[in-house]
Amino acid sequence: MYTKEEASVIRQAFWTAYGKYMQPIPSAVGEKVNWVNYKTGVKNVFFKLRAERKSAFIAIVISTKDPERKEALYHQFELMKPIFDEVMEGEEWEWLPEAIDESDTDIATIVFELEDVSVFRKSDWPDIISFLKERMIKLDRFWSETKDFFETI
Repeated sequence: MYTKEEASVIRQAFWTAYGKYMQPIPSAVGEKVNWVNYKTGVKNVFFKLRAERKSAFIAIVISTKDPERKEALYHQFELMKPIFDEVMEGEEWEWLPEAIDESDTDIATIVFELEDVSVFRKSDWPDIISFLKERMIKLDRFWSETKDFFETI
C-alpha cells in the first residue's frame, strides 16, 4: 500500500508523462491543446480522464445543478450518437443519463473503461497512455465536428 503522499506523487508522475507524450499532438483543427485538462468550451460539459488503482477511464461528463440543462445536453449527445459511434469506430461506450460523481453530484456521463490496469504499476503506463491517447484524439475529433450543436443549449 502507498501513503496518500506516495500515491499522489505516482499519479502526478503519470499525468506528467501522459501530458508530455500528448503535447506534440495537435487538436483535430490543428491547434495546440491541453490533453490532460481538455477545455470543451461548453459550460457544464467536461472530458474527464482517470487512471486509478484497478482501471483507467475516459468520460464525457455533464455536470450542472440545473436538471433541465443536464437533460438537454445529454439529449443533444444522444442525437449526435451516430456521429459519435462512427468516430469511435463502434466502441461500446456506456451511456448513463443519471449518475453520481465522486463528490455526490448528480451528473450524466458517457464513459469507456479499461480494466485490469493500475496507475501504480509503471509497467501498465504504456497501456493506459495508449488507451487514453487513442480515445482522446477521437473524442477531440467528434467534438470539433459537433461542438456547435451544444453551444446554444
